[in-house]
Amino acid sequence: MNDEVELYRSYINSIQKYALLTSLEEEELSKKIEAGDKKALFKLVNSNLRLVVCIAKKFSSSYKFSTMDLIQEGNMGLMAAAQKYHYSFNTRFSTYAYTWIFQYMLRFVHNKTAMIEIPHRKEELLRQISSAQVVFNQKYGRNATAKELSSFLEIDEAEIADALSCAYSYSSLDVECNDESGETVGELFPDRRFNPEDIYIENEAKGGIADLLKLLPEKERIVIFNRYNFARRQRTATLRELGESLGVSTETVRQIELRAVKHLQKVCESDMSCVL
Repeated sequence: MNDEVELYRSYINSIQKYALLTSLEEEELSKKIEAGDKKALFKLVNSNLRLVVCIAKKFSSSYKFSTMDLIQEGNMGLMAAAQKYHYSFNTRFSTYAYTWIFQYMLRFVHNKTAMIEIPHRKEELLRQISSAQVVFNQKYGRNATAKELSSFLEIDEAEIADALSCAYSYSSLDVECNDESGETVGELFPDRRFNPEDIYIENEAKGGIADLLKLLPEKERIVIFNRYNFARRQRTATLRELGESLGVSTETVRQIELRAVKHLQKVCESDMSCVL
């Protein structure tokens, strides 16, 4: 947290050196930007960085996001505004840029808080559709069809239908389904982790392996049992650990393991019922 505060203070100090512009200076810079002057673009942006900070502070008071993250998003909106601004708009650049900065920050907040992320354009269209549905419902007492929404919003019907396909709603798993049973939504989902058939097959496989191990000499059985971790310990025993336990060298344990595996392969090849 202290690092973030220091970063914020350092940033504020660094942008103080850029002087605010007059309307005549903004007009002059706009003309230079139109002619392709990159320095003029950066000057227009840098002179309005404090506007981004002002908007970010308002956002951070309403949403629990880092002010610096909001400033970063807002600066991208400021850059977009500077590239599109024209002196013929007959308005101060800060007034024009405010909407761009606000939209970039709002998109950042929505993307971070959405349960399911969808493209920003579709998300914005869904908000327009939702607002239109409210107006339509108040007027006609019902929800509008995709065709009616298309006419109301002056947007292609296929685009409306595509956006609606991305709409979603969500609810807590702890919400009760009704007052009588008291069951929650989560309790209605089947537990797919429990499968009697899988458990039976697994137990049969374990039994078959246990029978196979009984065919091995004692040392081979111990090595295979521990090297393949049939006891399901946190980690598999190493060759060195088994060697110390059996009083033999690491290489000897490795040879015992290879011999045991070959032994089991021969048994299975001669009796396919072991495999089954």
